[in-house]
Amino acid sequence: MATSSENKTPNAFFNWVIRPFFEAIGAPIVTVTREFVGMFRVFGLTLYYILRSPIRWKETFRQAYSVGNQSFVFVSVVLGFMGMIMVYQSGYQAQKIVGDLSLLGAIYLRLMVREFAPTITAMMLATRVGTGIAAEIGSMVVTEQVDALRMNNAEPIQYLVVPRFIATVVMTVVLSIISIVVSFLTGMMIAKSVFGVNPSTFYNTDMLAWGDIILFLMKATAYGMAIPVIAAEAGLGALGGSEGVGWATTKSVVNASLMITFLDFILSGFAYAVLF
Repeated sequence: MATSSENKTPNAFFNWVIRPFFEAIGAPIVTVTREFVGMFRVFGLTLYYILRSPIRWKETFRQAYSVGNQSFVFVSVVLGFMGMIMVYQSGYQAQKIVGDLSLLGAIYLRLMVREFAPTITAMMLATRVGTGIAAEIGSMVVTEQVDALRMNNAEPIQYLVVPRFIATVVMTVVLSIISIVVSFLTGMMIAKSVFGVNPSTFYNTDMLAWGDIILFLMKATAYGMAIPVIAAEAGLGALGGSEGVGWATTKSVVNASLMITFLDFILSGFAYAVLF
């Protein structure tokens, strides 16, 4: 009896302590790895069909209108208020510490170009455009429309993802440029009305370098590529009915936000090591 009890004790310790511990560590790693593999698969196939197959330009323009025109007000309002908040906060701190606001506009413009304009714009598009792509493709999956495309010898990624990919990349860059203009104008308004900074003084591009513009284009392009790929991967993986579509949209927002943050860190580090 003693021998049997001694044999059961290590097994119980393994089953109740060791195994759950390693499962708790391994499950997130497996999940993240599976997500990355799925994203890279969709990304690779998308690039393949862009280079090797004819592009549906009519659908691409329609998607560009949906992404750009219907997101214009949303992005402009958010970035406009962001500009006012940032100028107010930074101007207040600069006035309190150094008392010189002559470089307020130059510093703010460089910060917007380097960081906030492309990143905040991409976050906004991830919530509006990404969820729309995931929901639309997810609905087609659960209603077996994607299977019907395959039966008609139409590759879903070529037919559904490629037009959305091209449209989102182009319009992310365009909307990021618009967000710079809008946020800078609203910031200029706050600088004039609150701190008395002349618009001609606030408009200062002396601190803006070519490296900042290159970094801006790199970030806007990378974000524009990530959003439709992640959303399409989430939509194509939808299971079940409406609940599956809901999970796909949630997955799209979460993964896109995480990827934008990750790309922001990687590209910023690369730029500071190479461009500046």
